[in-house]
Amino acid sequence: MAKDKDTTRTAPIAIRTFPEVKAAAEKAAAADGRTLSQWVERALIARLKSDGLLSDEV
Repeated sequence: MAKDKDTTRTAPIAIRTFPEVKAAAEKAAAADGRTLSQWVERALIARLKSDGLLSDEV
């Protein structure tokens, strides 16, 4: 996040997925030492950046 921007996360995202997808994501998050929410946020940010939909400042 850019230093001059508010770093408070206030925009929730709720999703439904298959149990197998959630279990795999939980396993990946645990292996990375992150909560599921943190892991999903990092994965989403990485994908949006790679697709050119989000600036590198985030």
